[in-house]
Amino acid sequence: MARVALGLVLAGLLVAAAPAAAVICTIDAVPAATLLLPYFEVDLNNPNGLTTLFSVNNASATAVLVHTVIWSDLSVPVLDFNIYLTGYDVQSVNLRDILVDGNLPQTASAGQDPTDTISPHGAFSQDINFASCQNELPPPALPAFFIAHLQEALTGQASAVLKGNCAGQLIGDNIARGYITMDTVNNCSLRFPGDVGYFAAGGTGDVTNQNVLWGDWFIVNAAQNFAEGADLVHIEAAPGVGVDGLTPANPATTTSGRYTFYGRYDAWTAVDNREPLSTEFAARYINGGPFSAGTSLLVWRDSKVNQGPFTCPATAGVRPPWYPLGQEAIVIFDEQEHPSVPQTFPFSPQPPSSSTIPFPAETQRTQVGGASFPLPSGFDFGWLFLDLNTTVPAAGNNPPVDPAAAQAWVVYTLATNGQFGVGIDAIMLDSACAPSHFVPGSL
Repeated sequence: MARVALGLVLAGLLVAAAPAAAVICTIDAVPAATLLLPYFEVDLNNPNGLTTLFSVNNASATAVLVHTVIWSDLSVPVLDFNIYLTGYDVQSVNLRDILVDGNLPQTASAGQDPTDTISPHGAFSQDINFASCQNELPPPALPAFFIAHLQEALTGQASAVLKGNCAGQLIGDNIARGYITMDTVNNCSLRFPGDVGYFAAGGTGDVTNQNVLWGDWFIVNAAQNFAEGADLVHIEAAPGVGVDGLTPANPATTTSGRYTFYGRYDAWTAVDNREPLSTEFAARYINGGPFSAGTSLLVWRDSKVNQGPFTCPATAGVRPPWYPLGQEAIVIFDEQEHPSVPQTFPFSPQPPSSSTIPFPAETQRTQVGGASFPLPSGFDFGWLFLDLNTTVPAAGNNPPVDPAAAQAWVVYTLATNGQFGVGIDAIMLDSACAPSHFVPGSL
């Protein structure tokens, strides 16, 4: 009896020590195969102004390679590079170092770092050789013409590298804006999502299905003694039948026609095996009290189009062909549950004459109560219902499972200038695995 009891205790301890199980189609902060930095900004005029920091971390003892892509705010890829992580490694990145100084993260696998000085590993960490990274890692500094390209592309100006075309919105404040994706990969390549060979069935392309990455981000303004931050978005891979031949495939991430995170880049075949994000969100807003700077929303969206460079400048209703993005519904509640429903349209491009176009791009910062997202009189505190689904004629009848579905991510930030700020992920009300099109008051 004592042995049985001891066995039960040990079994309980093993269960307690095991990592928390993740749920596919529920975006949770667990190690993942893809990380998303949903929004960044870097003030190119002021060396002490806005910049964005992020970290990518390895939750396993196994060394991994991470392919990192910087995208413009209209989802044009402008730079990619690789980061090598030994087991349990962490790499911190200041985007100012890349966009202003041209310095990429300095990492190297065992084959390029035989003295273990560039990416040293610890007592519990694996350090292996990625032969494909020879002459690729550690990366050299970016040349001046390419730094100019990055700054132009990320501020909505014509880039010589893009043959005089544009990649982003021309806002005019010389702040670089965009988002970043990070994927586990098995080789050093400079292919982008959408390029042949980047995805292949069961993680046999460049991209692997190793759910080991985690990370965080901070937007910092040293000149104003101010910062805000949160977790990166953790996007898990759920591949097909396991190597044991017994683990069943997850239909949500392996069935052609279903919505996956990279669906627009793999012809909606689900070959990327990544769970999609949500389409409906709830977020608080507070304009006053201790948060004198109010509330802003950092919103990443999916146009469902594999967007390339376009003729300058970005023009609402003209180019890109999906811009500006619409949404099915926005409902603004005050703290007495009084609703306000601004006019919006469930298709993209949204008519440029629309009174409310709060989230036109693939990523942006929108001030709640500002010009693009006005609040009714007296609505200083409350919450927002955001249904960011939209049909996009330029994307065709996609995703096939529900062409009106559109994944997104929302962070709301509450701030007092010069003192403190906080970033909070909005509450997810659904998953693009099974999109909801419910709007309060529609019944």
